[in-house]
Amino acid sequence: MSLALSPALRDALATWLDHLTAIDGAAANTVIAYRRDVTDFLAFLANHHGKEIGPARFARVTQSDMRAWMANQRARGVAARSLSRSLSAVKGFVRWLAERDGFDATAILAARSPKYLRKLPRPLSEDAARGVIAQVGEQAREDWIAARDIAVVTLLYGCGLRISEALGLTGADLPLPEALRIRGKGGKERVVPVIPAARGAVDRYVALCPFPVEDEPRNAVFRGARGGALNPRLIAGAMEKARLGLGLPATATPHAMRHSFATHLLAAGGDLRSIQQLLGHASLSTTQAYTAVDATRLMEIYEEAHPRA
Repeated sequence: MSLALSPALRDALATWLDHLTAIDGAAANTVIAYRRDVTDFLAFLANHHGKEIGPARFARVTQSDMRAWMANQRARGVAARSLSRSLSAVKGFVRWLAERDGFDATAILAARSPKYLRKLPRPLSEDAARGVIAQVGEQAREDWIAARDIAVVTLLYGCGLRISEALGLTGADLPLPEALRIRGKGGKERVVPVIPAARGAVDRYVALCPFPVEDEPRNAVFRGARGGALNPRLIAGAMEKARLGLGLPATATPHAMRHSFATHLLAAGGDLRSIQQLLGHASLSTTQAYTAVDATRLMEIYEEAHPRA
C-alpha cells in the first residue's frame, strides 16, 4: 500500500494520528483502529482508480466512490457497525486534511453511515445488583479474596467505574477519599464521588489483603492470589459464577454493573448531564444508551422537571 500513496499523504496521515494522541488524548487502541480504517480506505481508492493517491485527490472523490468503497467493505464481510466506525475515522481524517489544505470534501463528509441495530446495555435491577455483590463474596474460598471481589464489584456499581478503572487504582489512592479523580478512556479525567459502602468495602479488603497494598503507592490495589495485579478475567469469572448461582441472564457482566449505576441514578431522578460526567462519556447520546428507564418513570421525571402551569 505504501507504493500507492504519495509521501505527502503518508506524512499527512501520520501527522493526523499524532494530533489525535497529543491534542485529543485518543487512546492507543483508538489510534491503531483509526490508522487501519483510514489506510484501508486509501488503499481501496488507489486500487479503484489505478493510480497513486495524494492529498489533492480527495477533492475529486465522488459519492459514487464512497458507495463503491462501502459496497466493497460489505462484500468482504465487514459488519455495518464496523463499517460505520471506519467511515467515522475516514471523515475525521478528511475533515482535518480539508481544513489544513483548503479543499472541498463534501462528497466524503456527506456519506451516510449504514444503519444497524445498536445493542442496548441491559442493567440489573437494584435487588439483582445487590445480590451479585453478596454472591461474589459468598463463593470465594478465602476471606481476603471475597473482600476483594466485593470491593471491585461495589466500585463498579456504586461509583460507575469501568473494570479497567477500578483495577487501575494504586496504593497512592488509599485510603479512598470522598471524591476520587479517575483517568478514563483517552486519558480524560473526571471526579467521581465515592459512596461510604464503596470506601468501606475497599477498607475491609485492604485490612485482609496479605500484600502490603497501602505501602506501595505505584502498585495496584487489587491483587491476584500470587500478589500480582488482578486480572480482569478473574472478576468476569466471579461475576459469571454469581449470575449462574442467582439465575441471572448472560448479560450480567462486570460492565452491566456500570450500566446499572447509570440507570438507577436516572430512575431516582438524577440529571442526565450529571450522569454523563460521572460516567466520563464524551457524548450525551452514549449516556442515553447506557440508561434504561421505563417510559412511566421517564414521564414522571419530565413532569417534575417541567411542571404544568
